[in-house]
Amino acid sequence: MPRHFNERQSLEHELRDELPAQLAAYRQELENAPVIRRTRRERLEWQIREREKRLAEVEARLAMDRLDRHL
Repeated sequence: MPRHFNERQSLEHELRDELPAQLAAYRQELENAPVIRRTRRERLEWQIREREKRLAEVEARLAMDRLDRHL
């Protein structure tokens, strides 16, 4: 994995690569499992919500960073 030199670059990598891949994997598992235990389903749904929250947080932090640089 390449080294990110600052927080902005790390956040951009997380936004662009890591979070979408994690979300896709969790959603695919949830949708493709013919039978899934209730506890596993709840765990996957929780993981999806957490990644969606993180995605929104990262987007907000990057937006604030862009705004700060323009002031």
